[in-house]
Amino acid sequence: MTADEQTGRQLYEKIGSPKTIVAPMVDHSELAWRILSRRYGADLCYTPMFHARLFATDEKYRNKMFCEMDGDAEKDRPLIVQFCANDPEYLLQAAQLVENQCDAVDLNLGCPQGIARKGNYGAFLMDDWDLVYKLINKLHKNLKCPVTAKIRVYDDWKKSLDYAKMVLSAGAQFITIHGRTRDMKGQKTGLANWDILRYLRDNLPQDQVFFANGNILYPADLKRCTEKVNCDAVMSAEGNLYNPGVFWTKDDDKEKQFPRVDKLLREYFEIVKTCPGEASRVCMKSHFFKLMYEFLNVHKELRPTIGKTSVNAPFEEWEKIVQQVEDIVKKIYEKEDIEELDNIVDGPTESWGGHYKKVPYWRCQPYFRTVDGKKQNMRDLEVAALKRKPEGEESTEDKKKAKLVAG
Repeated sequence: MTADEQTGRQLYEKIGSPKTIVAPMVDHSELAWRILSRRYGADLCYTPMFHARLFATDEKYRNKMFCEMDGDAEKDRPLIVQFCANDPEYLLQAAQLVENQCDAVDLNLGCPQGIARKGNYGAFLMDDWDLVYKLINKLHKNLKCPVTAKIRVYDDWKKSLDYAKMVLSAGAQFITIHGRTRDMKGQKTGLANWDILRYLRDNLPQDQVFFANGNILYPADLKRCTEKVNCDAVMSAEGNLYNPGVFWTKDDDKEKQFPRVDKLLREYFEIVKTCPGEASRVCMKSHFFKLMYEFLNVHKELRPTIGKTSVNAPFEEWEKIVQQVEDIVKKIYEKEDIEELDNIVDGPTESWGGHYKKVPYWRCQPYFRTVDGKKQNMRDLEVAALKRKPEGEESTEDKKKAKLVAG
């Protein structure tokens, strides 16, 4: 049975019915990071977004982004390779170069950044449905492996549904939907709307493989999202980036869900040293800063040291940084009241259904942007796509509620 003949559900089951997914992140979901994330509960990983035309035509770019160990059967599966594109021919050429090293190829239709606007790809293809269809259908008809797609929502719920249906009709086997609109980025990020995701889930074919993306801060949010949206799996980008333990749901092990920065940094650094190619090495400095974001707000003396150390510097120089972090955290754990200090405390339940946690600064934790002088976890956030769903298109959940009310 070829990929074209299999249903999305069969493909989903073939790769183990994943529940937790590392999102495609430019310069951040590279091989070393994927290996680390899998150790902390990620069932499926996406590569960073690759530029299809460059990947197809520029060998130097391709070798920098993708190496022989990417998609390794033992260390890097299941794997979905993501491309951004606006030309079906270049997209197919790029995808054919990786079709034997992955489980599917994904089309990025969600990137909202300025570079995507300039290059006319990602979320800015939401204005050209004909082209979106051609891109997906080209892969669906010619690629050995399946094609999937990642999209964002519109403010208009019905338009969002029509868009998702079109993407699926073109041949996408899985669909990932980010519950934010194209304009919600950076300081305007706000909250993803799980209600519109549930509306889309309920109004797409029942057997459709559906991944939800947005609002994942802590491991407990995975269950809340799955139940609210009724999705097959939950994807995380920023939550995973600052704390790989966000995917740990096997138990409430604090060392897995909120790992100590010294231990996680050491584990990640040792992985990087084993990865061939350039991508894992190039991304290392950025990961150091993000993993230790709160830690570096306290131990600011480490910032300039990390900042001035080249990503191409000998590993011995980076080893010194890792050892510095280990020495600092070791002293913290020598404190007499460390058991009291090392507690994780839940805050009150918020309007969006979850709650923020107070996590010791020497443990990995979510990142909250500061907007107008206030951190995101200290103010009300705008929710995406608040427009009401169209009349006559109630979700299954709404219909159940109506029956209950009726007696």
